[in-house]
Amino acid sequence: MSETAELRGRVFDVQRFSLHDGPGIRTVVFLKGCPLRCTWCANPESQRPEPEIAWFASRCIGCGRCVEACPKGAIHLVDGVVETDCSLCGSCGECAAACAREARRLMGREMTVDEVMDEVRRDAVFFRRSGGGVTFSGGEPLTQPGFLVEALRRSRRWGYHTAVETCGQVRWEDLREAAAHTDLFLYDVKHLDPGRHRELVGCDNRLILENLERLLAEGARVIVRVPVVPGCSDGAADFDALARFAAAHAAIDSIELLPHHRLGDHKYEALGRDAPAIEGDGVPGRLDDAAARIGELAGVRCTVTRGTG
Repeated sequence: MSETAELRGRVFDVQRFSLHDGPGIRTVVFLKGCPLRCTWCANPESQRPEPEIAWFASRCIGCGRCVEACPKGAIHLVDGVVETDCSLCGSCGECAAACAREARRLMGREMTVDEVMDEVRRDAVFFRRSGGGVTFSGGEPLTQPGFLVEALRRSRRWGYHTAVETCGQVRWEDLREAAAHTDLFLYDVKHLDPGRHRELVGCDNRLILENLERLLAEGARVIVRVPVVPGCSDGAADFDALARFAAAHAAIDSIELLPHHRLGDHKYEALGRDAPAIEGDGVPGRLDDAAARIGELAGVRCTVTRGTG
């Protein structure tokens, strides 16, 4: 068996029949680990690189199977309620495997490149008919550059259209290597003001914008994706700044505005964390108008991408 086939990555989901992450029907592979901590993040299970156990209390019936399955003795039933000593938990997933109600779930698992590609290959017929392919997302897929590049290389070899969604807060050397095997980048720009960017995601945007400039200079096809979050990036000044930015970067393929949603709030509770304190969700009433105005001022196609965030 080849050394590349033995490469292992940490994957927290494989989503089939996606329509929002590149052209056509796609399989999206979500890799675990992210350098950012976006205030509005809807996938908290993507942030940490290691596997995690999530407990969905509403599904638990207190049967005790997880208690029996835990090899570390980290789980106990106290008055019919499951309690976990996180200092003992090794996130091995035995409790999740024993739970018939899926109240306990292992968020993240190690997979080889072969295993990932076996999942992707199941949808090859849809790729051919729709012009789709495979998208690698996260988290930030470039936190696992060797695994990502080999999966991209394999996808290209089999004739699949490849896309990578990245936040850009990565080493240029890794991004450039991935670009050699990537047909399309979905490039997240969280906020254009460096100070506000630091407040919202934990770092400024210098490296992100530098890497975007480099990708465009290399001739990569890039769609810029911008989350529109109430109180964070939904003001008229934010839209105007985006229009000016797009006008100054003619090589950008198009811009997608991503409306904020709260569909991930329940996962924070399951992971024992506080959900984002963001008021409101859905598509702001003026978002379609904002997209039209940005497109007109910048001379670039700007759309609202429904069903994502």
